[in-house]
Amino acid sequence: MTDTPTRAGFVALIGEPNAGKSTLTNRMVGAKVSIVTHKVQTTRTRIRGVAIEGAAQIVFVDTPGLFRPRRRLDRAMVAAAWGGAADADIVVLLVEAHRGLTEGTQAIIDALKDRVSAGRTVVLAINKIDRVKAEVLLALSEKLNAAYPFSQTFMISAEKGHGVDALRGWLAEELPEGPWLYPEDQIADLPMRMIAAEMTREKLTLRLHEELPYQITVETEHWQERKDGSVRIDQLIYVVRDGHKGIVLGNKGETIKSISQAARVEIAEFLGRPVHLFLQVKVRENWLEEAERYSEMGLEFRDGNT
Repeated sequence: MTDTPTRAGFVALIGEPNAGKSTLTNRMVGAKVSIVTHKVQTTRTRIRGVAIEGAAQIVFVDTPGLFRPRRRLDRAMVAAAWGGAADADIVVLLVEAHRGLTEGTQAIIDALKDRVSAGRTVVLAINKIDRVKAEVLLALSEKLNAAYPFSQTFMISAEKGHGVDALRGWLAEELPEGPWLYPEDQIADLPMRMIAAEMTREKLTLRLHEELPYQITVETEHWQERKDGSVRIDQLIYVVRDGHKGIVLGNKGETIKSISQAARVEIAEFLGRPVHLFLQVKVRENWLEEAERYSEMGLEFRDGNT
């Protein structure tokens, strides 16, 4: 370490919803810092996970999936994604191998030319390579590289780990020289209150009906350190109508009890100490139009105006 200059910088992961950005972030960091579900658009803010590779500190920015926005929240999420790409030292575009060059991916490639400054390193990572044959991968790589001058192409499986070490090693060597940006033992730059809220929202998303999770947000209202080393966490779950509240609570409160238990176990594992989690469901019909809710999610309310 003494003879090797330290390097540090930001690597933004962009792509369509469900391309595997959160899974790759967690794999690179070696811990769960970003929620992962089979449903699209679950990442709402820019989540930074910190990984160490030799003398380099890589700050991975897991951005919301890029899609055609319809609502204020959608527009704020897309703005956050492009903001993360514009600010990063290196941009990694994730493309699902089995989906190929979709209309959505083509739109992202077209936008890269305008939104990412000239000279910025942009890398292609074809993900979920275990789902297609080698000849299909080769053809897809050629097609994508013809569409954009990527600095490098990697074939990976974020879920299974294939090719991830090679990508992380390459990124570490390409980052600018400089001091590390975070303490060595820090793996994320989100406040624990927000990480805990995201973990609960993941359990809600996995458990509930297809559409309902996108009209739900979770906020950590109170965080109390207790003398025995445990922590008490009180969280509010906001829904937009009474009917949704009933769905979240479930018959005799069984659904919310199950969600609370699953979230508590994961938060406790992340913190490395006992957690007492208390969830309350509130109806706020217009939370999607409240600046305070966006601030809690780490989004800019004004970005939803455009």
